[in-house]
Parts: sequence; structure tokens; C-alpha cells
Amino acid sequence: MELDLTDERKKFIAIAGGLALLAGVGGLLIGRAIDDPVAPGAAAEEGEHAEEEEEHGPEGFVAVASENFSSIGIKTEKVAAGSLGSEILAQATATAPPTGRSSLTARADGAITRIYKRLGDAVGAGETVALLESREAAAIMAERASAAARAQATTSALNRERRLFEEKITARQDLEGAQAEAAQAQAELRRTEAAVRAAGVTSDGRHIAVRSLIGGRITKMDAELGAFVSAGTELFEVANPRSVQIEAAVPWADAQRIRPGDAAVVELGGGETLQAVVRSTTPSLDPESRAATVVLSPAGIPAGLTQGQAFRVRIMPRGGDPDGRIVLPEGAVQSVEGRDVVFVQVRGGFQATPVTVGERSGGRIEILEGLKPGAVIATEGAFVLKSQLGASEAEH
Repeated sequence: MELDLTDERKKFIAIAGGLALLAGVGGLLIGRAIDDPVAPGAAAEEGEHAEEEEEHGPEGFVAVASENFSSIGIKTEKVAAGSLGSEILAQATATAPPTGRSSLTARADGAITRIYKRLGDAVGAGETVALLESREAAAIMAERASAAARAQATTSALNRERRLFEEKITARQDLEGAQAEAAQAQAELRRTEAAVRAAGVTSDGRHIAVRSLIGGRITKMDAELGAFVSAGTELFEVANPRSVQIEAAVPWADAQRIRPGDAAVVELGGGETLQAVVRSTTPSLDPESRAATVVLSPAGIPAGLTQGQAFRVRIMPRGGDPDGRIVLPEGAVQSVEGRDVVFVQVRGGFQATPVTVGERSGGRIEILEGLKPGAVIATEGAFVLKSQLGASEAEH
């Protein structure tokens, strides 16, 4: 009986200890709830706001993938220091350099019997474009044949005189005379062969070939089948479309500031630009326009640039004092909430950057503050970015 009472007492003590432990844990949880009253729903809402802020990026950011620039009409440009006072605006024309155009003329009098190319056709360097039947071709070939025969005869005579001289039959002066005649005959043969090549006489000895000196396309054609032409008559003109230089008409006062090596930008239209470098400046003025001609060498030839095309160029003479200013196309500056901004390209899109603008002239605008040289900005499509920025902020 005494043993049973002892067991009951042990059970009671164990139950009391368990209750005390549960009470302690419950108090700890209640204390934590009081110290940190944030509910699970509030924490989830805070996480959603953080994700939303991360998705939208900083204020003024427009997310645009680089591969989508062309599809939405965005074009970028790396800005450089300059001012409206230092830039020289001029009208220019794309022309062919001396090595990019060739005039094909008749090398002798004759009648056109063959025409192998038409206007606009491609032609390779050295390719025959037409044939002239000419009496001069026969005369040139006859002269060459005569020179070749004389050269052969004098060479045989020289060999005979050399053999006789070695056998001590003839004098040295006879050998020297034969040597002089052979040398003279060889010189005459080379002259007639050069005349054959220069005239373009064909192997049949009747025709003179009109050959192109460069590769390109036929841009002018004044040849008619059967027509008789005189030597020197221009029959075709060939131009290489991939060989282009740019000639700008610049007032004499501005031309004095330009030096070879100065940077220039060619405005091709539609927002397209092309970098160029000043190659030379003419020392005299055009009698009609009273302007100096500045020759520019473009950096590459885009598909849209053709000879004869007219456009505007911007020349930036070295040594100018831009005073920390930058000049941009007017379309690159947009008004957002009453502030002038430009869209600077950053990782993943564009950032609207407030700027202080200055003078405007000729579709160009000066940036006084807010932008540094070397930044890449949207020069075309800035209005599209502004629209996307407004829509994004409205949704946010």
C-alpha cells in the first residue's frame, strides 16, 4: 500500500512539470508577437512592393532591350563636347573620287561594231565594253609585225657576226655594229607592242577594244552600234558605287577655321548619321557659289549613300572652345513634367536625365548642364521613350 502511494506521487510531479514547461513556451511566443506585430499579410505586401520597385527600376527609367531599338525607331549617338558657335553647318554632295570614276574613250578612229554592256550594267576592271573596227588597228599591227621581223633579222645577223668574230674572220667593229642594230630593232619592237596594248588592238588585228579601267557600273553611255567615232570620243562612263567622297560648300570665313583631320558628321536624313574626317580644303573659291570646297572622307559607305546625293554636314574644327557644352538634335530633348530631359542609355534601357538647354539653331540645341561628353543618348525615338515613361508611371 505504501508502494502504490509513492508511484501516484511520482506521476503527479511529472504532470506538474510538463504543465510548467508549456506555460513557459507560450509566454515566449506571446512576447515575440507583442515585440513584432507585423502580420503575415503585411510582410507579403511589403515583398510585392519590393519586387514591383525592382521591376520598374529607378524613377525615370524606361526598360528597352537593345535588340528592339530599330523596331521602335530608336537611334543612339555618342555625344561629344561642342557648341553652336564652333559647329560649321554646310550643304554637301556625295561625289566620286578620282579613283572611283573612269571615262572610256575611243583610242582611235573607227566604227562601233560590238557593244557588250548597257547602261547600269556591272563591269570589271579590264573588261571589254565595246569593239571598234578601225584601219588604225591594222596599221598598228602591221607596224608591229614589221618591227618583229626586223628584230629577228638583226638578232640572226648578230649571232652570225659573233661567230665570225670568234673565228677571227671579221673585225670587232663589225660585231659592235651588229649589236647596235639588234638593240635598235628590239627597242622598236617594244615600242610597237606598247602601242598595240595602249590602243587595245585585238588579236585579229582589225578591232580596238574599249576596256574599263576600274570595276563598277555603267553610269553614262554615248555609244551606238555602227556609229563612226573619232579618237578621244567618250563612249562610256564607269563609276564605283562603293567609292565615295563628300564635297561640302563652306563660306570662306568658316573655311579658314577648318584643317585636315577635323571631325565631321554627315546627316543622311531620317535620323541616320555618318562620321567623316576632313581630307582637304580647296585654296580657291567656286566662281558661282563663292564658297570653298571642303572634301570629307566618310568612315565607311552605308547602303543608303550614293554618288550625287545631297545632304547637310556638320564640321567641328579643332581648337574651338565649347565651354563644357554639348550640341544635340532638337528631337533628343523632351519635356517631362515641365523639365527638359534627354534619355541616356543605361543597362537594360534608358534613363531620363534632366538637362539645362541653351541656344537653338538649325535643328540643333545646346546642352549647358546635365550631360557629359561620352554619354550615349537616344537621338531618334526620344518621344517614344517619353510616351513609355508616362505610361509606366501612370500604371505604377
